[in-house]
Amino acid sequence: MQKKIDQLRRNVVPPQKLFIGGNWRGAQSGRMLDVISPIDGTRLTTIADADVDDVDAAARAARAAFEKGTWSRAAPAERKKVLLRIAELIEKNALELAVLGVRDNGTEISMALKAEPGSAAGTFRYYGEAIDKVYGEIAPTADNVLGLVLREPVGVVAAIVPWNFPLMIGAWKIAPALAAGNSVILKPAEGASLTLLRLAELCAEAGLPEGVLNVVTGRGAVTGEAIGLHADIDVLAFTGSGGVGRRLLEYSARSNLKRVYLELGGKSPNIVFADAPDLDQAAKISAYGIFRNSGQVCVAGSRLLVERSIHEAFTEKVAAIAANMKVGDPLLLTTEAGAISSEIQLKKNLGFAEQAIAEGARLRAGGKRILEETGGFYMRPTIFDVDPGMTLAREEVFGPILSIIPFDDEADALRIANGTEYGLAAAVWTANLSRAHRIVRSIRAGVVHVNTYGGADNTVPLGGVKQSGNGHDKSLHALDKYTDLKTAWIQL
Repeated sequence: MQKKIDQLRRNVVPPQKLFIGGNWRGAQSGRMLDVISPIDGTRLTTIADADVDDVDAAARAARAAFEKGTWSRAAPAERKKVLLRIAELIEKNALELAVLGVRDNGTEISMALKAEPGSAAGTFRYYGEAIDKVYGEIAPTADNVLGLVLREPVGVVAAIVPWNFPLMIGAWKIAPALAAGNSVILKPAEGASLTLLRLAELCAEAGLPEGVLNVVTGRGAVTGEAIGLHADIDVLAFTGSGGVGRRLLEYSARSNLKRVYLELGGKSPNIVFADAPDLDQAAKISAYGIFRNSGQVCVAGSRLLVERSIHEAFTEKVAAIAANMKVGDPLLLTTEAGAISSEIQLKKNLGFAEQAIAEGARLRAGGKRILEETGGFYMRPTIFDVDPGMTLAREEVFGPILSIIPFDDEADALRIANGTEYGLAAAVWTANLSRAHRIVRSIRAGVVHVNTYGGADNTVPLGGVKQSGNGHDKSLHALDKYTDLKTAWIQL
């Protein structure tokens, strides 16, 4: 496989256009954006820089396709056929998609293969198989009345997705929206658009009607704002930062009050008690739960809370694992942590490390940029002992930086775990089943892992509480975002 990966990394990526109404076109302004590969800091290609006029064209195409009804009024079994064909084509082109994505955003290829095309194919297949098995309801009414509760597509759905796992997260939004019969406008991150543009080609090849999926690339401040303000978009689903999420809510209020669903990241606590079943395994999974993809994971276990009696020994275990992780060229199968997505993000991460030292945190490992001679953006996995009130313990970093905090007992662990504005994910390691249940019920988070970290599949929802957002990706619950309930009250 390495030989094939090395061949694919040499492929020239042509300038990319917008996909609107089933056609490839340049931005009406003619503007393009450079795509810089984080692997070596060189220009990989260019993408179209869409503005208000391009977003309007995409919205008009999406609305026309929806009103035409070829897709929106198709039988669920017919939509199912297309979605399953999309899944097949993703799998057929999995290695190409994974390599293209890694060249674009720096995720290590061993992780990208599973997390990007592997996950996306599974997501399209899940919703393809599900959609003809989701029913409306018959209400319990009087004998002379029939009450029906119908599920209908909302219309035009816009999805704005981040750069860390564009294909996976894009599929989480596109697949259920399409399965429900909607038309979709997709805006990838400007730093990771290439796999989603390729996905548009595969969707067309699978038979998705023209205008049902549109992809507009460009800057968040321009293209994203135009989407947020457009009055003919019914629902907007977003994964990204809290600051951008707030702006999208403002745009909704200033336009048509479109529903806005937000997944805004977290500062997830990973709690290790002294009675954890296997402390060596807990240390390994905890390290990989923050350092894979260089910490650029929304559910990353970025706060490690360790019972005080094992704090020092456990910290040493995690630090040793971090020190031995192979960081480097993400297109090598032996690499365990790839590149930071951009130079800007790398500088932010280094800035957090410098601030932690200034605030008195104890550096246990890393903290520095490495492999600068390659031209790429790499950082050594970094570990700090911190106090709960320090910046590093409260703010999302989105990089390979772990905060370790000791705790005294269960109550202390819960106080620290719930002591941030976020509530996306969490974990607890303990052999005490009663304690595990208490922690699951007491932590304010959308997902709580027990004696593991990560790995939840499409059968369960992913969503946050507090300032980690609202609504859910994955599972049948994701369909709730993309369907409306209509009551038919029929006098018999």
